Amino acid sequence: MLRPLLAITMGDPAGIGPEIIAQSWSDALAHKLSRRVVIGCPLVMREALRIVGAHVEVVEIDDVTEASDDPQRMSVLKIKTPAHQATKCQVSAVAGKAAAEAVLLATDLALAGKISGIVTAPLNKESLRAAGVQVPGHTELLAERCGVQNVAMMLYLPPAPNLVGEIGLGVVHVTLHTALRNVFEELSQFAIVEKCHLATQFSRAMLQASQINRDPRIGVAALNPHGGENGLFGDEEIRIIAPAVIVAAAEGCPVVGPLPCDTLMHRAASGEFDSVVAMYHDQGHIALKLLGLQQAVNVTLGLPIIRTSVAHGTAFDIAWQGKAGSGSLLQALKVAANLANQRETG
Repeated sequence: MLRPLLAITMGDPAGIGPEIIAQSWSDALAHKLSRRVVIGCPLVMREALRIVGAHVEVVEIDDVTEASDDPQRMSVLKIKTPAHQATKCQVSAVAGKAAAEAVLLATDLALAGKISGIVTAPLNKESLRAAGVQVPGHTELLAERCGVQNVAMMLYLPPAPNLVGEIGLGVVHVTLHTALRNVFEELSQFAIVEKCHLATQFSRAMLQASQINRDPRIGVAALNPHGGENGLFGDEEIRIIAPAVIVAAAEGCPVVGPLPCDTLMHRAASGEFDSVVAMYHDQGHIALKLLGLQQAVNVTLGLPIIRTSVAHGTAFDIAWQGKAGSGSLLQALKVAANLANQRETG
């Protein structure tokens, strides 16, 4: 089987994205699973390779079909924005513009079928805004470019010994990059049902990829402490979440809930659930990152293309010092390759 061609977007050039790409480039497993091309700035990538002490040659290409399969040669499809002019470890418009351009170019290549999937290094949301990009982050930028609305961020932790279940654990978020005060307004039965379907589809794909013959197991989180205590601490469970679970189940989603999130995440970590539908960003992120930040992967569900990402940010505090680890990026590459192979084989 021909290994899938994955495009790695450079991310914010002021952050750790270029470094972790440089660190991961010669990894034997990453090379075994996929062919890779970087979308970004050759000058930035050369400096990143120097910072991490990697003896890899950067080769600028004009088309992804020219991508080298040599782990000692990094093919870089150059963006137009002069990313090398961005000040390291600082928010800037040029950095935000470069990061957005790389993502949009990679998305267009994926939509055209020229690559099998996208793996994104982290971008900085303040830099995006400084560049005039009017979306909060990767998920929204990708959805807009792909022309879809029903998308979700899943934070996914691959299976590991004595941690999570046999296909890992995914957390899908009903609301995402919004102020906490807005969660109550944005939460809806329709949105919860949509995310239940996306979680079910992802878990089924992972079960098939692992050749495990069973239905997925999806837990839906409550919003309020103790699940609202029958309305004592809030009635969103009664009015919105429980009715959504009933509808999702009637539509074929193997869901249970709403369940108090503190015990739900413990049960999920023990392997009782394959995916969790969380009501807001930190409800899912904190628990999963405590379980395994360096192994966690961000997967965008609902797109017509494959996109995975690291589960951390640009880390300006340690960027360009050779300190950043590439564990999350390597896992993102692995998950993207598995999803691409699964899509190819049906």
